Amino acid sequence: MSVRTIATQPIDGQRPGTSGLRKKVVEFCRPHYLENFVQAIFNTLGDCAGQTLVLGGDGRYFNRPAIQIIVRMAAAHGFERVLVGQGGILSTPALSCVVRKRGALGGIILSASHNPGGPDGDFGIKYNAANGGPAPEKITDAIYAQTRSIGQYFTIDAPDIDLDTLGAASVGALRVEVIDPVADYAELMGELFDFGAIRALFAGGFTMCFDGMCAVGGPYAHAILEGALGAPRGTVINGVPLEDFGGHHPDPNPVNAAELIALMDGPSAPDFGAASDGDADRNMIVGRGIAVTPSDSLAIIAANATVAPGYAGGIKGVARSMPTSGAADRVAAALGVPCYETPTGWKFFGNLMDAGLVTLCGEESYGTGSDHVREKDGLWAVLFWLNLLAASGKPVGQIVRGHWARFGRNYYSRHDYEAVESNAAAQLMADLRAQLPSLAGRTMDGHTIALADDFAYTDPVDHSVSLGQGVRIIMDDGSRIVLRLSGTGTEGATIRLYLEKYEADPARHDFDTQTALAGLAALAERIAGIAARTGRGGPSVIT
Repeated sequence: MSVRTIATQPIDGQRPGTSGLRKKVVEFCRPHYLENFVQAIFNTLGDCAGQTLVLGGDGRYFNRPAIQIIVRMAAAHGFERVLVGQGGILSTPALSCVVRKRGALGGIILSASHNPGGPDGDFGIKYNAANGGPAPEKITDAIYAQTRSIGQYFTIDAPDIDLDTLGAASVGALRVEVIDPVADYAELMGELFDFGAIRALFAGGFTMCFDGMCAVGGPYAHAILEGALGAPRGTVINGVPLEDFGGHHPDPNPVNAAELIALMDGPSAPDFGAASDGDADRNMIVGRGIAVTPSDSLAIIAANATVAPGYAGGIKGVARSMPTSGAADRVAAALGVPCYETPTGWKFFGNLMDAGLVTLCGEESYGTGSDHVREKDGLWAVLFWLNLLAASGKPVGQIVRGHWARFGRNYYSRHDYEAVESNAAAQLMADLRAQLPSLAGRTMDGHTIALADDFAYTDPVDHSVSLGQGVRIIMDDGSRIVLRLSGTGTEGATIRLYLEKYEADPARHDFDTQTALAGLAALAERIAGIAARTGRGGPSVIT
């Protein structure tokens, strides 16, 4: 089959965000839109002859036709082999696992993660490098530069491949292998966790509800929880991936996973609840009457890592994104291991893991993981908690409160102002940055501001510098106000306000979170004027 050269021209707005390029489906369906970006990836990679590419996504609308387009373009660029998840499905952590295990050049993930799906929803694409992790900024910057100068892309004429049947097919000289999307990942999980202990937990009558949110995590949960671990059928709900996620907003937090939260707060609550997002890289952990914050979950996993066989020798270090609470810092200090503070975006953890500096990583946006892959991993976090529950014999609430009693509680919340007019959001941040030099040392509303800055990060491995990563306003008692613009939305801008207050006294660990943080929220409004400048009466979502 001969290679075809298709004339095109640059399309504005194809700069990758925090995790790839995300736009509305209608954007990706425009002529040449997807092809331009894929060609930019291949141009950046250079000679692809003889290489292996891993390809899959979260099953959202446009996933299947996008795969067919990419396969034909991969054939035109001389790839020897493309590994595609059956049905076009590969969770983000599973793709990372396959890239690492099969020695691939990299992988392309088709997902907009926790964003809504369907014809009127969102779509996304990102490139993961040979280490299995999101491409670092030097690669995404190069991809964007290619989109700005592109004049042609290359493809071949070939029939669509059968995505639903395991096995190999040829597209020109390209070998396309449709693989079991779960097998490699499940094998890795069995090496990390004590499956025997978890099986015994379920055999003893332990009950659980896992909400797959009609997204890609469902098949993995069915195979591992109900299959390998023997959880009763029905443990997994919303476990079939749907192109529109069944109307769910597949973001596992107490607002969007209301069905699970209501169950866990009710009289017939199971022992344990959990959920994952659109591409299964995020997680929510819930006990009876208690939702565990992602920041606390990271800290608790770090404090108890050795209960899992894969971490029995201890951890090398911990990394957290800057907006994530300092709960993990206290655990790292107690363990005598380093804790790194990075910008938001899992790509910033990759160098630290590759250099052997950290074992565990986490973000406040319900992302937790370890160096077993180079992505956050929702089901991994759920399996760790199951391993901990099996080893300790304690319920979730007792584990959390025991952790607070030992390390103190970091009251923590995120307030999202979604779909704000982009120019207004940018001006708010610019004006806030202009205030920073005058804030340090001031006492406002009973809080003394010890530090006010725009977070900058110097990578300790390659010494690259990332500037403008979010405004931090830190009080002399360690309380924090953080503001930044999200890089994962597709409509307008999302302003994210993070509030954190540390409390050491166990007698003060059971206050309502928003009540405990009300003073900081009022101070943030006084300084930034979000409501006044956006016209919003309050946040779109509070988590």
